[in-house]
Amino acid sequence: MIQSIVLSGVAIGSIYALIGITYNVMFSASRVFSFTAGTLGMIGGVLGSLFIARMGMPVAAGLLLALVGGAVLGIVTEIVAVRPVLRSLDQHLYVLSTLALALMVQQFVAIEWGTDARPFPRLLPTARTDFDQQFWLPMLACIVVIVGLELLYRYTLVGRAFLAIAEDNFAARALGLPERGLRIASFALAGAIGTLAGFAGGELLLAFFGNAPMLTFYGFIPVALGGMGNNRGAVVAGLLLGLFQQTANFLIGGIFASVAVFTVFILVLLMRPEGLAGVTAQRRV
Repeated sequence: MIQSIVLSGVAIGSIYALIGITYNVMFSASRVFSFTAGTLGMIGGVLGSLFIARMGMPVAAGLLLALVGGAVLGIVTEIVAVRPVLRSLDQHLYVLSTLALALMVQQFVAIEWGTDARPFPRLLPTARTDFDQQFWLPMLACIVVIVGLELLYRYTLVGRAFLAIAEDNFAARALGLPERGLRIASFALAGAIGTLAGFAGGELLLAFFGNAPMLTFYGFIPVALGGMGNNRGAVVAGLLLGLFQQTANFLIGGIFASVAVFTVFILVLLMRPEGLAGVTAQRRV
C-alpha cells in the first residue's frame, strides 16, 4: 500500500510539476500567469488518445503532433489572451482573458470529444508491473523537461535571451532583443511542456475534458509554494503535493482529501507568502 501511494504520488506530482513549469515559462516571458496551463495538460491527453487510439498513429507521431498542437495553442494564447492585455493599463485583466480562452477550449473539447472520460492507450508494449509505465513516464517527462530547460537557459543564446526578457524586458528591448518574438517562442515552449504533461500522464488521468480545471488549480499550487518563476521549486513542491494528496486520498478519501490539500496550502502561504523556495522581494526606499 505504501509503495502504491508513493508511486502514484510521485507520478501525479510530476504532472503537477510540469503544469507548474508551464505557468513559469509563460510568466517569465510576459509577467502574466496564463490560466490555460491546465487546459494544455488536458489537450495532451485528448490529442494523444485521438491520434494513437482512434486514428491508429505510431506513438512517436502521435506525441509529435500533440506537442505541435500544444505549441499552437500556446501561441494562440499569447496572441489572443495575453498581447492585448499587455497593452492595457490594467494588466491584471489577464486573469479574465486567459480563463475565458481556457473555458472556450474546454467547452469545444467537450462538444467535439464528449464529456465522458476515455481510455488512454498504452504507449509502450510492455507487461504491467508494480513500477508500470503509467508511473515512470510522468517522472521521466519531468526529468527531461527540467534538465532540458536548464541546458537551454545556460548554454544557448535563445535561452539567455529568455532569461534577459524575464529579468528586465525594458532593458532587453533597449539592447535590441526581439521581445515579441521571444514571448511567442516562450508561449509555444510552454504549450509543448503542458501538452507533454497530459500526454505522459494519460494513463493516470485518462482523456477527459474535465482534467482542465483540476490541472489548472493543482498545477498552480507548485508555483505558489515553489516561488514564482522558480522551476526547481515547482518540481519539489509538485512532488510534495502529489505525495500529500495521495496520502490524504488513502487516509481520508473523497472531497475531504481536496479540503486537506487546500488547507495545508493556505497555511503554508500564510506562514511564508513568497513560497517555500521563493525569495522575499526587497523594497527600495
